[in-house]
Amino acid sequence: MSLRYSIEQLEMLSAVAQRGSFSAAARHLGKAQSSVSSAIANLEIDLGFALFSREAKLPTLTEAGAQILKSAELILDQCLELESHAHRLAAVSQTSMTIAIEIPYNAVIEPLRLFSESFPHIDITIRTPDRGRVTELLLSRDVDLAISFAQSSYPRHIQFSQLGKLILTHVAHREHPLAGNTKISFLELKKHRRLTFSAHKNQLPTTEYLNANQIWQAESYLALLELVKANLGWATLPRQLIKQEIDSGELIELPLEAYPHTDWVLGIDLLWAKEAQMQPGTQWLKARLLEHKIFELDRNSSPTTL
Repeated sequence: MSLRYSIEQLEMLSAVAQRGSFSAAARHLGKAQSSVSSAIANLEIDLGFALFSREAKLPTLTEAGAQILKSAELILDQCLELESHAHRLAAVSQTSMTIAIEIPYNAVIEPLRLFSESFPHIDITIRTPDRGRVTELLLSRDVDLAISFAQSSYPRHIQFSQLGKLILTHVAHREHPLAGNTKISFLELKKHRRLTFSAHKNQLPTTEYLNANQIWQAESYLALLELVKANLGWATLPRQLIKQEIDSGELIELPLEAYPHTDWVLGIDLLWAKEAQMQPGTQWLKARLLEHKIFELDRNSSPTTL
């Protein structure tokens, strides 16, 4: 019996459903829109029913299409696992590894120290992702693993697991106009220049409340820290990174009126490409990272990760 569909058709079905139009799916897949439209039309003919309703301006899944999409995504996930398995079987001796680390490095130093002892001949390159390109670095194979603040969603080809949680805090220089306030509203924040880590500008949960009329962006935490210390605006930074500046009084944590009793705690995720060839050293480091609990103490002296 011959199959009535191809993997490529299922990928196009998923892309149209996720992107919301044939043209957007075509751009995402790097194909002509006519190719995507024809592939979906042929799949509908082979299956014997419509997958998308075309009455509105944009295609919407029919009830049957939604059911087929669930099965198609399961098949695509299994294909990725098959490809990953094949890569693992073909693994060769490893001499180097590249990882992207978006969080303060002290949170993952212990696994890296253990790695250096177990694999002294494997060189590591650490990259600092900019403009939120963590997943792009993984998909392009520019990095083998990535550690970042959790995002609300990831592309299909990215696998992830949470490593723990850290606290982000809103701070300003002690001479900043906001530094003396006991309660600060979102409206008051918006009146002052926001200094933001470009990778996080609008990608973390609740960041929509932190918009400001004037925004300066930096592509590293250290650059952002220097801008805050120069009293050029307020910023949101990992508390672990700036503990010394907070303890010395150089930087002041801003008490937000909307969150008087809670810290802004965000998950830390370990990311990797599902179908990537993961060599022995990379697999070992991945396992150690998953065993390593990332946490800090909140304002009530309770650990952020249990």
